[in-house]
Amino acid sequence: MGISTINPATGETLKTFEPIADEAIEAKLALAQQAFNNYRHQPFEQRAIWMQKAADILERDREIFAQMMTLEMGKTLKSAIGEVEKCALVCRFYAKNAAQFMADVPATTDASSSFVRYQPLGAILAVMPWNFPFWQVFRFAAPTLMAGNVGLLKHASNVPQCALKIEAIFTEAGFPEGVFQTLLVGADKVADLIADDRVKAATLTGSEPAGESLAANAGKNLKKVVLELGGSDPFIVMSSADLPSALSTAVTSRMLNSGQTCVSAKRFILAEEIADEFIKGFVEKFEQLKIGDPMLPETDIGPLATPAILKELDNQVQACIKSGAKLLTGGRALSENAGNFYLPTILTDIPLDAAARQQEFFGPVALVFRVADIDEAIELANNTSFGLAATAWTTVSSEGDRFISELEAGAVFINGLVKSDPRLPFGGIKRSGYGRELSIQGIHEFVNIKTVWVK
Repeated sequence: MGISTINPATGETLKTFEPIADEAIEAKLALAQQAFNNYRHQPFEQRAIWMQKAADILERDREIFAQMMTLEMGKTLKSAIGEVEKCALVCRFYAKNAAQFMADVPATTDASSSFVRYQPLGAILAVMPWNFPFWQVFRFAAPTLMAGNVGLLKHASNVPQCALKIEAIFTEAGFPEGVFQTLLVGADKVADLIADDRVKAATLTGSEPAGESLAANAGKNLKKVVLELGGSDPFIVMSSADLPSALSTAVTSRMLNSGQTCVSAKRFILAEEIADEFIKGFVEKFEQLKIGDPMLPETDIGPLATPAILKELDNQVQACIKSGAKLLTGGRALSENAGNFYLPTILTDIPLDAAARQQEFFGPVALVFRVADIDEAIELANNTSFGLAATAWTTVSSEGDRFISELEAGAVFINGLVKSDPRLPFGGIKRSGYGRELSIQGIHEFVNIKTVWVK
């Protein structure tokens, strides 16, 4: 895949870029090391000033940045504006809290003084995806830079303008040269970057194969990684649930970013008593969604990011139907549009041996299941190789307690939409990855947790 901006709503190639040469990569790595040697000594107060300025720039030019995201990967303009605003929020969160998060933690021992000190590591490589081209980067960059590290970004090859603009934002904010750099390179360069002694650790958000590859290379070089990979999040609705709220949230969660979201509801597990009513409303709401130009304010669903993603999604849907599943709505590409549009789709009666039960559907496709009781709901929810997040809807406190304790996921939300929040750690278990982003846990992922003992 070349490094290009291709409008997914029209298929038009808007701009192409040449990958930087090996000499340029070397120069950027040298600059990162030089920048770190100085930047690590900057006080938190100064880093916070620069980070607050980055937030100011994001808010000032939110519509410009949002239009860039929409042109490069197809998300609706209104959701792109919200993404930029969320990036400003995470910048301000770490500008405010990093000094406290990184403060020495005293311990009582047999020493005169003993404590834990958090210190930055150096250059951290971020391999980031296209689906949230600003948010995924800023939720890495804000804690990483506030901790005193420097960042190297290898972004997805279909969002190069977003990648370059993010570097420009940090530069305009006043961060010293080399503290945050974008590397316009292909995936074939990641292994060499990981092997370089100047790169101290890495983080990746993306597919399972990409995570496996990065983790293998990092392991070979004894370097830490944080991985946020796929998800097939369950959305459980019990008979006591507030059905209108659950139904509205279900549609929002599955259609967020045209369904191209790791942490969103994908498997809808319904108590038998309310299943018919829920499914009826679910189908009606899916069929009312407006598909079209993502720049228009009335559009609910934009195109998928690339033709390959659309083809893979359709292959999954057709294979599921062929296995015996029932199609309730959708199930095909929107042929009258030139871009990568796929109809919102609902599948049910999925056979026990269907491959779809263990797959992630990265697009506007919902899988619906019926269960007899809470035991069956939990068993089905956990019957997946993924463990990113889970949602459960109930007004019975004992049921809520069981879901919190027994659902196998990095996050459990009761009666609400799963979302990432700078105040809470974010990440998964099982094949959804390991490590955490955001909150205090996120800033501590890429630091030396140093024990100090003095007598």
